[in-house]
Amino acid sequence: MTEHSLESLIKRSELEWEVPIGYIPGMRVPGTIFLSESLKKTLEPGAVEQVANVATLPGIVRRAYAMPDIHWGYGFPIGGVAAFDEEEGIISPGGVGFDINCGVRLLKTPLTESDISSKKRNLIETLYKTVPTGVGSRSDIRISRPELEQMMLTGAKWAVKQGYGLSSDIINCEAEGAMPDADPGAVSDKARSRGLPQGGTLGSGNHFLEVQVVKQIYDPVIANTFGVKEGDICVMIHCGSRGLGHQVCTDNIASLSAAAKKYKISLSDRQLACAPVHSKEGELYYSAMAASANYAWANRQIIMHKTREVFTKLFQTEYDDMHLVYDVAHNVAKREIHDLNGHPAPLCVHRKGATRAFGPHSTDLPSHYMESGQPVIIPGSMGTSSFLLHGTKKAMDLTFGSTCHGAGRVSSRSKAKKTVSGKEVKEELLRAGIIVKAPNDASIAEESPHVYKSSTEVVRVVHELGISRLVARLEPLAVIKG
Repeated sequence: MTEHSLESLIKRSELEWEVPIGYIPGMRVPGTIFLSESLKKTLEPGAVEQVANVATLPGIVRRAYAMPDIHWGYGFPIGGVAAFDEEEGIISPGGVGFDINCGVRLLKTPLTESDISSKKRNLIETLYKTVPTGVGSRSDIRISRPELEQMMLTGAKWAVKQGYGLSSDIINCEAEGAMPDADPGAVSDKARSRGLPQGGTLGSGNHFLEVQVVKQIYDPVIANTFGVKEGDICVMIHCGSRGLGHQVCTDNIASLSAAAKKYKISLSDRQLACAPVHSKEGELYYSAMAASANYAWANRQIIMHKTREVFTKLFQTEYDDMHLVYDVAHNVAKREIHDLNGHPAPLCVHRKGATRAFGPHSTDLPSHYMESGQPVIIPGSMGTSSFLLHGTKKAMDLTFGSTCHGAGRVSSRSKAKKTVSGKEVKEELLRAGIIVKAPNDASIAEESPHVYKSSTEVVRVVHELGISRLVARLEPLAVIKG
């Protein structure tokens, strides 16, 4: 689709653009993209077409949505949200992504910036040696096949039971760190073999472990509920289900491509391979996806445990004094109940590069977050601000309890490496007081802050829309990139 196709978008408000029915043939509902004028300049026509493609799928309800960090992806755009009726709708791996339950968790420590300043280099070097990082990285933890089954069944609970964390961590994870309906039997041997050596590893690409300081509080009451205050040192961990989840996606794209033909589902894009939610193929994918999501929660739990141990050793902090604020997924499809035309409706909500943002008094929230809504964690791009927000009723009403997930790329990894060198990025960040560690300089170049949208502007859009509201701003001090 050509550049002029963007002229077909209808501006509904300062921050909402409609992809009208008829943008492409076969659309069942309109699309909505949440954007400011400045972010619209980064909008790719191909990503808009992907929003329209999603709107053609059977059983989609209300609209196909895209968040302000939208960019072109596989099947769904990154930043895409769509809910499907459980009886009439579909489930699609392209609406989840290859890195199933790629997500973010935020660990708050009792330290301040002055407490770590003299040891910042030592801290990031030690963390880098402790948490395996990079393409194909392998864990120093030996996991047996029966243990892998338990990881896939019980997620973060398995990790805590093995001694990797605290029981209180579990209630501060979305879905308490384990989706129901996971079935390890739906996960192929190849996927298991890829997952066995990778539990507790960061991986590559945009995955990171970042030491941050809370620089600004926007909502003191909710910040207090979340247990953060200005000056706190925090650690943000961003990773997913590693090779296991990637293989599960690969396996099921093949099976669901055949299923789409079997159930006579017309696809405007073959990357939207899908099956009815309650078909045999749809149920098998959901069970394997849930198992992968649970593996990812266990993975982040192990990494957080290793991080706590490093802080305990270097700063004599108490392990129990470093609390998990929250852990949220941003690549997942989940069975949820949402209000639809005044009635509760069972839906399969796909969030592809989008974060759950459940508001106050929603189900699946711990009691201490019932009044505030869930914590929403939005990372920046290595040298830029990250944000802590909270979910809202507006999100429940407008976007099926969803918001953005990060800054969103504006340039491919291959183009980034041609534009800037990793050494230049590293030196630029060091001048700003940010230490970066990565397996190689190419990894740093690929993830340069210059190839991402402004996290501040992306978050401003969702805050002003009211689909998540600002609580705190965090700035990077030291970063490990995959």
